[in-house]
Amino acid sequence: MSRPTRRQAIGVATGAAASIALVGTAATSPGAASAAPGKTEAPAPGPAPFDEVFQGRRIEGAPAAADAHAHGQAHAQGHAGNDAVYRVWIDGRELHVMQHGSSGWSSAINHYERFATPLDTARTAVASLKGAHVVPFDHTA
Repeated sequence: MSRPTRRQAIGVATGAAASIALVGTAATSPGAASAAPGKTEAPAPGPAPFDEVFQGRRIEGAPAAADAHAHGQAHAQGHAGNDAVYRVWIDGRELHVMQHGSSGWSSAINHYERFATPLDTARTAVASLKGAHVVPFDHTA
């Protein structure tokens, strides 16, 4: 019987390593051991609503329904395929925020920075505005 080639041996080793990694990931995933049979886990909720005063400015944030997209709001969220959008206001004026998958949130003010939550995004926008007002975002322009 002939010996296996180097390519065949690497293929077998890679397949075995991938199988072990897949089994290890499934065993350590959250909820894998805690979920009872026949019960489905609820999806993780989005960011919590907030309403606070930060550096003398009132910042508010809350999830909005998907129909907000039909009224021209949260245009970027529609491209991401999310069912819910998140809206943020600074002193009653809307700050356009965007979620970038799992990499975080950004705003029209701090577009090139990522933040963990919409609250962090709003606080940084307030600091960046230095007293100026938020200008309405027009995604059709």
